Amino acid sequence: MNTFYQMWGVVTPAEAKAKIDTQRQSVAEILSAQGVSAPRNLEEQALLLVGRDIYEMLIKGYTEKQWGRPCSELPAFIIRRLPVRFSYDNNYFNDAYQGVPIGGYNKLTEALLDGIECRTSEDFFTRREYWESLADKIVFTGKIDEFYNYCYGKLEYRTVSFEEEILDMPNYQGCTQVNYTEAHVPYTRIIEHKHFESFGDEVYANPVTVISREYSTEWKEGSEPFYPVNDARNNALYLQYKELADKEKNVIFGGRLAEYKYYDMAPVIERVLGLFA
Repeated sequence: MNTFYQMWGVVTPAEAKAKIDTQRQSVAEILSAQGVSAPRNLEEQALLLVGRDIYEMLIKGYTEKQWGRPCSELPAFIIRRLPVRFSYDNNYFNDAYQGVPIGGYNKLTEALLDGIECRTSEDFFTRREYWESLADKIVFTGKIDEFYNYCYGKLEYRTVSFEEEILDMPNYQGCTQVNYTEAHVPYTRIIEHKHFESFGDEVYANPVTVISREYSTEWKEGSEPFYPVNDARNNALYLQYKELADKEKNVIFGGRLAEYKYYDMAPVIERVLGLFA
């Protein structure tokens, strides 16, 4: 509701909903006049969900930076479920429990792997036969097209780079994360790390702060793939690889790269728990 008030001056949920519904209806009428019965791309889907003002101010620029493609060329399903809340609660999620492990995710990972042999800086593909000989079952979370030596062609991925800066001030933005939805701002968000675990007066105990600007770009050889590009061409190519993966008896494919699916933290944990139930 704070966002709706800043945009339109509305103060009640009913006023905000009426404004959105009017814009949604206008878009629906335009598409119907064009003979479009269902949204053909992300842009049309978003306009039908939240109307033009929210789409152009909060979705379009950020999404196109994130994916490196016009919203009109991205599939509708990417944004098919877009939560809209008519409340003055500024929390990003409605989840009953939310937060970051004390000490960060490394602490959580270290505890999960306690007593388990771990080897880092290893390349599965350079000694593939050796690694495959070590176990009866492999959990593969890398690029599925690379697993099959790109036999059907290469899938596309996006990567993320970080620009860190130490600032001579105790508090830069007042919170952990700020997203920049404007198209002209090159980065997608800024993270101020001390806010993960510092609160109130603790923030000012340290007179300096560290921020990271996050940039989303196309993946290239030598960079780290972060998430898939789920447009029509790539999804069709992935299904060919999935046919091969479904025939594997000793390999479990999981995660963003191996399943060629965008996962957030909570859904991927749910996926793991369900897979091994």
